[in-house]
Amino acid sequence: MRIARLICSLLLAVGMLAIPVQSRAQVAVGISVRVGPPVLPVYVQPICPEPGYIWVPGYWAYGPDDYFWVPGTWAEPPEIGLLWTPGYWGWQQGLYVWYPGYWGPEVGYYGGINYGFGYTGVGFFGGYWQGRTYYYNRAVTNVDVAVVRNTYNTTVINNSTNDHVSYNGGPGGTSARPTSTDMAAARQHHVQMTSMQMQHQQAASTNRELRASVNHGRPEIPATARPGQFNGLDAMGSSRAGNSNRPPENMKETNRPENPSMNTGPGGAGRPPSNASPVNPALERKQQQEMEKMRQQQDAERQKMDKQHNQEQQKLARQRADQPRQEQLQQRQQQQLQQMQQKHDQQSHQLQERQQREVQKQQKQSNGKEEPKDNRPPGR
Repeated sequence: MRIARLICSLLLAVGMLAIPVQSRAQVAVGISVRVGPPVLPVYVQPICPEPGYIWVPGYWAYGPDDYFWVPGTWAEPPEIGLLWTPGYWGWQQGLYVWYPGYWGPEVGYYGGINYGFGYTGVGFFGGYWQGRTYYYNRAVTNVDVAVVRNTYNTTVINNSTNDHVSYNGGPGGTSARPTSTDMAAARQHHVQMTSMQMQHQQAASTNRELRASVNHGRPEIPATARPGQFNGLDAMGSSRAGNSNRPPENMKETNRPENPSMNTGPGGAGRPPSNASPVNPALERKQQQEMEKMRQQQDAERQKMDKQHNQEQQKLARQRADQPRQEQLQQRQQQQLQQMQQKHDQQSHQLQERQQREVQKQQKQSNGKEEPKDNRPPGR
C-alpha cells in the first residue's frame, strides 16, 4: 500500500508540471486517486435558512481508503459579495486529482461539472450580489419568500450532456476547458472554504453511511440546510426519492410573491399584517427586469475595464517595465475598480429606493380601494 501511494505521489508530481500555473495553484497536493469518483447523486435542495446564505453543492471527497459524500448545504460566505466556485476532480497523468473550491467575487472554472441548482458546469445562475444584498433565482433554488424577500425568476437552460458525471477528463469525464473568463476569475481575490465548511466535510468523513462503499453512490443524507447538521429537520432524506438536483416541483406555487400569505410584513417574521396587500405581479416583473438590465450593464462595464487592464498589463510586460511602474499601474487600476464599484453600489441603492417607493405607492392604492368595501353598511 505504501509503495502504491509513493508511486501515485511521484506520478502526481510529474503531472503537476503539465498543469497551467493558475490551475496548479488550486490543486490539493496529496489527494490523488487511481479510481474515479461515483456519479453525482440525485437529490432535493433544502430551503434556504437565512438571507445571504449561498448554496454549496455536494461533492465526493476522498478519505484514507474510500470516497465519501459531503452533503450539499447552505453556507454563509466569509465576506459580502463573494460567490462559491465548487471543487472538482480532474484526470491528470492516469490519476484523479482534486481541485478544491474557493470563494471569490466571480464563479470560476469547476471542470464543467453539472452540480445543479444554478451550477450548470459553466458559470453560475442561482443568484447574484447587488451591493450588500444577495438575490436568489427561484427557478433553480429553493427559497421561501416569507424568509427571503430578495428573489427573481429566470429560466436556466441546461445544455449539459453529462448530467451526473463528477469528474473532468479521462474515460467518460467532462471535456470542458477553462475559458478566458474563467482564467480572469482565477486571478481574482480568493478565500478558502470557511471553518464551518471544513467542519462539515470533517463530520461527513466520519459518517459511515456517507462512504461510497456503503451507500453505493446513493447517500442517505445528500443535503443539509446548514453545515454539519446531519440529523433532524435540517437533514434532507434519501437521494433515492429526490428530483433531478432541482427544487421541489411545487416551489413555484408556494414561493409565488403574489401570494399574500407568503409575504413578510410589519406584522412579524413570516406573518403578514392583516391589512397587507400583495405586490402587483406586473410591478414585480417590471422591477426584476430593471434590476436585471442594470446588472447586465454593470457586468459589461466590468468586462470592459478588465479587458483594458489586461491590455495595459501586457503592454508593460512587453516594455519590460521596472517594479515602480508596475506598482503605479496596479494602484491606478485598483482605484478605478473601487470607483466603479462605488458607482455601481450607488446605482443599486438609488434603484432599490425608487422601487421601494413604487411598492409603497401601490400598496397604498390597494388599501384605498379596499376601504370603501369595508365601510359599507350591511345589506348594501
